[in-house]
Amino acid sequence: MKDLVMQLSALNGVSSWEDEVRDFLCAEAAPYAQDIRTDALGNLIVLKKGKKAAENKLLLCAHMDEVGLMVRYITDEGYLKFDTVGTIDRRVLLGKPVLIGAARLPGVIGLKAYHLVSRGEEKKVPKLDDYYIDIGAKNREEAEKLVSLGDVAVFTTQPELFGDGLLKGKALDDRLGCAVLLTLLKEELPMDCTFVFTAQEEVGTRGAFGAAFSVIPELALVVEGTTAADLPDTEPHQQVCALGKGAVLTFMDRGSITDRGLFERLRALAEENRIPWQLKQFVSGSNDASAIQRTKAGVRTAVLSVPVRYVHTPASVACISDLDAVLALARALIHDVAKEV
Repeated sequence: MKDLVMQLSALNGVSSWEDEVRDFLCAEAAPYAQDIRTDALGNLIVLKKGKKAAENKLLLCAHMDEVGLMVRYITDEGYLKFDTVGTIDRRVLLGKPVLIGAARLPGVIGLKAYHLVSRGEEKKVPKLDDYYIDIGAKNREEAEKLVSLGDVAVFTTQPELFGDGLLKGKALDDRLGCAVLLTLLKEELPMDCTFVFTAQEEVGTRGAFGAAFSVIPELALVVEGTTAADLPDTEPHQQVCALGKGAVLTFMDRGSITDRGLFERLRALAEENRIPWQLKQFVSGSNDASAIQRTKAGVRTAVLSVPVRYVHTPASVACISDLDAVLALARALIHDVAKEV
C-alpha cells in the first residue's frame, strides 16, 4: 500500500480543487464499483456491492483535499501575496517551493531578508501578510500573464521512504485514508459498503455534510491522518499519539465525540485480531466525523486514524506499519458489521 500512498501524495488537491485526486481515485475505483458519482460539492461517492445486500448500513469516509495557498494580490514588483486555504503553521513557510495554478507554475515563498530583521521581529513569527511568493516576474504586468487572483498554490514535495519503515510526503492528511479506502474497495467485501472521498474537509468539513446527507448511513467510519507529537521536549500527555504504535482510536476531538458502542467495538476487534492500536491522548483537531455525526437524525460515527508528524506542512511523516494496522482494523469492522446484516 505504500506505493499507492506515494502516488496519492504526489497529486495536488487543495480544498475545492480536488480534481486531480478525484480523477485518479475514480479511475482506480471504477472497475470495482457498482455505482460511482460526483456530487455538487465534488465528493466522490462509490457503492461497492458485497456478498450481502446492506443498503446504507456502513459508510467509510476519507478526505481528498489538502491545505494550500491562494493568490489574493500581485504587487507592482510582480510578487504574489496570498492567504492560506486551511490551517497552516506560518513558521514552515519561508523558502518552501510551491506550484501555482493548473499550469503548475513554480514559485518560492519569500520573506524580508534576515539581515534586515530587527531584534524584536526575530522573536516573533512573521504575519502571513509579510510573506510573498516569488515567481521570477519583473513586474505586475509580467506576473499577470502567468497568474490570476484566486489561483491556488500547493507545496511541492517528492514522496519517499526513509528511516525504519517511515514515509515522507505532503498531504498525508488524508491521502493515507484515501489509500486505505481504495484498498478496501478493491477487495471482495462481506456486505455492501459506500465509500466517500470527500472534498473541502480542510476548510470546515463542507463536503462530508452533503455526502452523508445524500447517503444517510446508519454507521460511519472516518479514516484520517491525525497529529503525532512524539517529539523531543514534548510532555507525554501532549504527544497525542506516536508513530509505530498502531492505529489511533479517538474518543473525542474538537468536533465530535465518538459513538461509544463503535469505539468499544473497534477496541475489541483490535484486541481480538492482535492489531496494534493506541488512544488519541489529547483533545485536538476535528475531521469529517463532526459533519457526518450531525446529519439528518444523526449517524453513529467513529474515527480511525494514522499518526502523522508535521501535518499541514510540505513534508509530513507516517509509519507504514501504522497504516497497515488501520487497514486491518477497518477491514475487521466491515466483517463484524456484516454479521448484523
